[in-house]
Amino acid sequence: MKRSEKEEIIAEVAEIAGRAHGMFFTDFSGLTVEQATELRRDLRKSGIDYKVVKNTLIRKALEKIGGYDRVFDFLAGPTGVAFSYDDPAAPAKVIQKFAEKHKKLSLKVCVIEREVYEGSKLDEIARIPSRAELVAGILGSIQAPLAGVPSVVNAVLRDLVSVIDEIGKKKAA
Repeated sequence: MKRSEKEEIIAEVAEIAGRAHGMFFTDFSGLTVEQATELRRDLRKSGIDYKVVKNTLIRKALEKIGGYDRVFDFLAGPTGVAFSYDDPAAPAKVIQKFAEKHKKLSLKVCVIEREVYEGSKLDEIARIPSRAELVAGILGSIQAPLAGVPSVVNAVLRDLVSVIDEIGKKKAA
């Protein structure tokens, strides 16, 4: 690989890592081509990018950004990186489900909002509710009628929930 190609890859990974809220470094050794394709498809459905790049190039990209020194010790062997932009913990759910099904993929380390977690924390991270689940829970709590509260107040709360819901729909569009 030419130096210019390497520099291009480093710049691309640095750009992606710079805007990602979550990065999950996996060991994909032992996966068949079909399994790797299935993993990429599952991650893509969740809006997650998955890149397989040489460890030295990943390291140089992370050095370019700074603050990822604790990750460097885990950059050995085959490494694939899942980059999450909206829900930082979303890759954990996909990786855990895939690893349970195929018994071949493992998490080396992950970075969520610049905080480093070892791969052994995968189960805990996968249990973190997504942003959409949290919002739904809060809206459901607000929307539920409150016992002992006048119906006028419940109606106002219901209207407030509708307004918040509409704002969310417009932002999404």
